[in-house]
Amino acid sequence: MGPLMIRLLHSRLLPSALVGALLATPALAQSEIGTVERGRYVCELPGDAGGDVGIVQDGAGFSIESASRYTSPQGGGTYLRRGNRLIMTSGPRNGDEYQIVGRRFLRKIVDGQPSRLRCIRQGR
Repeated sequence: MGPLMIRLLHSRLLPSALVGALLATPALAQSEIGTVERGRYVCELPGDAGGDVGIVQDGAGFSIESASRYTSPQGGGTYLRRGNRLIMTSGPRNGDEYQIVGRRFLRKIVDGQPSRLRCIRQGR
């Protein structure tokens, strides 16, 4: 946010609580809220040309049950979709984050970057 915008915000055009909220809000939080397609997501690492296309990672998969709930082998919780990010917000996966690559394809975020672990929707 540029200096001119900050001056305009502080010039009593907006209530001070709103100004504080706008200045403190990270860019990701301003992304559009959405949902992820319901169903079972199998998570795997890439295979190789001589073997399997993907190597399923036991315990890494999960199911999207509703517009805000997931279940996994470790238990259930809630998620939030903002733009192209899926963030587990409660339960055993709290804090796990995925980049939404396509309607049925996610990639786990590790240390702020997409990792090799991919999760593909395989069924309802």
